[in-house]
Amino acid sequence: MSETGKKSLVVFQDKTIRRTLHNDEWYFAVVDVVAVLTDSVNPTDYIKKIRRRDPILAQGWGQIVTPLSIETAGGVQKVNCANVKGLFRIIQSIPSPKAEPFKQWLAQVGYDRVLEIENPELAQERMKELYEQKGYPKDWIDKRLRGIAIRQNLTDEWKARGITDERDFAILTAEISKATFGMTPSAYKIYKGLNSPNQNLRDHMTDLELIFTMLGERVTTELSKQEKPTSMPGHKSVAQRGGRVAGNARKETEKELGHSIISGENHLSSNELPGIGESEDK
Repeated sequence: MSETGKKSLVVFQDKTIRRTLHNDEWYFAVVDVVAVLTDSVNPTDYIKKIRRRDPILAQGWGQIVTPLSIETAGGVQKVNCANVKGLFRIIQSIPSPKAEPFKQWLAQVGYDRVLEIENPELAQERMKELYEQKGYPKDWIDKRLRGIAIRQNLTDEWKARGITDERDFAILTAEISKATFGMTPSAYKIYKGLNSPNQNLRDHMTDLELIFTMLGERVTTELSKQEKPTSMPGHKSVAQRGGRVAGNARKETEKELGHSIISGENHLSSNELPGIGESEDK
């Protein structure tokens, strides 16, 4: 799942809170936090009220929150987010019996991120545990985690070449996907019956779909390192060619197997946890 393509959801007392990585730190959607703490049917209006009640909070609001790109029902939009420190300040203005347990939970989430930065293997182990809880087989989990690492290498390469806008990430990812599978990630999600923006396409792929996704992204990374594109058209050409390698391999595989490996299956029947891995749109 941002930036880093590491958007995701976390759960507090059975309620989801959107978050995104910004400057190697978790930032949480303020409106989601307020909804969790207050059970308000209109958390946006509640935020306006607490800002009116707390003039000091209102005065420093611009330093506390940061508009960041977050998945919404209407697609990726800028949403006011705050880090752990900022949320602690906002929570001071919310009278709620959930405030203390939420602060403890939030502190642990923030601390976990620090540990993950210092030890990336810890983050991978935590992700593995989540997939195991969802009932995925070990072989699938191994491929999924490897795919996440390959995806990270690709986005790191794009950033090193000056690609930083999430929309450009989505465009380039779509080019790889079209060349590999003949459809964009958004079309693929529809094909698999995934209707929520929080459902990660790759969490619903088969082993072979994951393998060809990895191949397209890995080849794209290697081509980019060799050719060092400096413009968006150059990056698109590289993405198309990388995806084409995977697409040709897919077609050869399908010819040998005698059937398509593009599957309409999903894992919605499992104990679904929203969007564990990286966003396929970035």
